[in-house]
Parts: sequence; structure tokens; C-alpha cells
Amino acid sequence: MNVWSKLLTALRGGANEMGEALVDGQALRILDQEIRDADIELRKSKEALAEIMAKQKLASERASKSAAKIAEYEEYAVKALETGKEDLAGEVAGKIANLEIELNSEREQADNYAASVAQLRTAVSQAEANIKRLKQQVDTVKATESVQKAQMAVAQRYGGSQAKLHTAVESLERIKQQQAERAAKMEAAAELAQASNPDESLDAKLRAAGIVADQSSADSVLARLKGKAKP
Repeated sequence: MNVWSKLLTALRGGANEMGEALVDGQALRILDQEIRDADIELRKSKEALAEIMAKQKLASERASKSAAKIAEYEEYAVKALETGKEDLAGEVAGKIANLEIELNSEREQADNYAASVAQLRTAVSQAEANIKRLKQQVDTVKATESVQKAQMAVAQRYGGSQAKLHTAVESLERIKQQQAERAAKMEAAAELAQASNPDESLDAKLRAAGIVADQSSADSVLARLKGKAKP
């Protein structure tokens, strides 16, 4: 059981390493996709911000209209009181009370929308700045990646040329060694030939020293011919 547990652990570790290697190999592509996803979310946030701003505007407009109606009905109530129509003034006061309730609700909605707009504006601005900064960093990383790939390619080509040059040098050295061995064999063969005929070897040494005339030389032939010529 312990062996199977270790085997499963090893398999999980291998799968994790393969996953990390795959992620590392596609890091830039994954990063680009993450930035695109962030752009999509940012666009959605802007759309939500625009929608809340529209609701805030409508709530503010309704509050303004309610406030205007309240002011209008307050004038009616004052006129009713001035003309001694207190019952009518009471009805108008009830209307004003309802309008004030609506006004408070509409102002509360407008204030809530305004707070949401402020929060979303801040969040959108921060997100835009972060995405912009991230894109700049990605551009730098991509440029660095391109430079490093170019450097690696040059290094590989240089390494390949060096390996080929090293192989050529080795081949040249082998050829030189073979030539030296053949020359040594030829010298050894000549020495063996001389050793097998010591008289001829000695004569050759005497001729080379100028002690014995070389019969095959032009001078010796001319001297022989002069001896045969008639005076």
C-alpha cells in the first residue's frame, strides 16, 4: 500500500511538472489572453458605470421635479390660507407631505447612485491604469523575449560552427598524423634497404661526401670521352 501511495505521488508530481512546463512554454500567450479578459471586464464595468450614471441622472431629475411641485403646492396652500380656505389648505398640505416623502426617496436614490458612480469611477480608473501598465510591461517582456531568442539562435549557430571547425581541425590533425606515419615508414624502408646492401650504402655515402667520383655524373662522362678522343 505504501508503494502504491508513493507511485501515485510520483505520478501527480510528474503531471504537475508537465503542467508547469506547458504553462511556462505558453506564458506570453496566456498573459495576452488574461489581458484581453481584463479588457472585457473593464468594458463591462464601464457599461455598468454608464448605466448607473443614467439612473442617477433620472433620480436627480425626479427629485428636482418633486421639489418644484412641493414649492408649487406650498404656494397653493398659502393662497388657500390667505383666502380663509383652511380645509383646502389642509388637503394641499397632505399632498405636499406625500411629495416630500417621494422627494426624500428620490434624493436618497440619487445619493446612492452618486456614491456608486464615484466608487465605480475610481475602480475603472485604477483598472485602466493597471491594464495600461501591464500592457507596457508585456511589450517589454516580448521585446526581451525576441532579443533572447535571437541571441540563442546566434549562440547555437556559433556553437555549431565551432563544433564543425573543431571537427575539421581534428580531421586535419589525423591527416597530418597519417602523412607523418607514411613518411616514417618510407624512411624506415629506405634504412632497411641500405642495411641489406652495406657496400652500396657505403659507396653512396662516399659519393655524397665527394670522395668517390660519381660515374653517372656529366663530369665523369666528359672525362671518359676525352680519354677516348684522338689527339
